[in-house]
Amino acid sequence: MATTTTATGDATADETGVPRSINRVLDLFEIVLAERNCNLTAAASAAGLTPTTALRYLRALEARGYVDRDEAGDFSAGPTILRITASLRGGTVLDRLAATAQPHLERLAEHTGESSYLAVSDGRTGTYIATAESPRAIRHVGWIGQNVTLDGSALGAALEAPGTTVTRTGAIEADITAISRALPPNGKLGLAISIVGPEHRFSDDIRVAHDAEICATVDALTHELRTNGEDFTS
Repeated sequence: MATTTTATGDATADETGVPRSINRVLDLFEIVLAERNCNLTAAASAAGLTPTTALRYLRALEARGYVDRDEAGDFSAGPTILRITASLRGGTVLDRLAATAQPHLERLAEHTGESSYLAVSDGRTGTYIATAESPRAIRHVGWIGQNVTLDGSALGAALEAPGTTVTRTGAIEADITAISRALPPNGKLGLAISIVGPEHRFSDDIRVAHDAEICATVDALTHELRTNGEDFTS
């Protein structure tokens, strides 16, 4: 990340002018939330910080209730963030977006025989917020609420090139294939639809058929989002 020295000489900042110390605090906060339960060593390593520095920032978050520390010294979501989350539950834009997408995901899962997902992205990380499970006995499940790196994943590649269907195998889970296609960009959040399933079920012919299905789903969902009067992405 590029850094510059602030006018006050107080701290270095990234290209947006955000002080590096603030970025580090936010990085640690996101790491703890993503891991659900995280010890100091793991948090510091993931953030690229020394344990001493990481502990100083985590203590600041703990003092404000954004993280909590148990008797073993592990960090998790604190009471403040839990309260904020509770206050938003059931009425957020993402809840309404997931509800709008659900019938489309269910049709996609039915037509392809594979689990389908809707992901949102802030440009740095993707998070799966809705799914329809495959009707097959052996199927992919468990990505709701999961954060996914954009680097190397089908989701990330699709978000980089809206209008393109991208396939990746083993990027997030071994022997799992994901086919993703992003909705046209519109606002702050990126949106993408994915089909996910065991690698052995994705022959070349099947991938072509899945491509057509996911394209149709993205087009249908895009049309509905544009005509229902609510901006889900800004």
